[in-house]
Amino acid sequence: MDKEKLTQLFEEYCKKLRITPAWDIRLEFVEDPAWPKTGDFKIDCDDRKAVLLLNIASPKQENLEEVIVHELMHIKMYPLDQVTESLIINCFEEGSAASNFAYQQFFTALEQTVEELAKCFLLEFGENREFSYGRCRGMKSFNELYEGLNNIE
Repeated sequence: MDKEKLTQLFEEYCKKLRITPAWDIRLEFVEDPAWPKTGDFKIDCDDRKAVLLLNIASPKQENLEEVIVHELMHIKMYPLDQVTESLIINCFEEGSAASNFAYQQFFTALEQTVEELAKCFLLEFGENREFSYGRCRGMKSFNELYEGLNNIE
């Protein structure tokens, strides 16, 4: 997909998700093949500005429309993200096992929620409704997860 089409999709989803005009947001393309992510964002919550970074040199996902929606969902969820992170910081000693556990659980739940919302939105409004399975390539198979485990008998 070319930059013009990706920019058009980005602008459409910003409106559908009601991110603009409340936020000043722009899309920047990452053309460094060494960049390890497919999408990310930088955000200034106080000034309500954000930059969505999209890897077009070596994306890990096949459907960049899905990545755009996913990253924009992070912006929609950002206030909740910040409240939860503040609670963790104020309730647990930094670096403690409890703090690390809370962070891990929170970020896992956040990522799963954002991805589920992105999938729902993509199925309803997407031009390309095919989900990306790029992350699966680098993960162990079901059988590999159990290699080396002893039977409990």
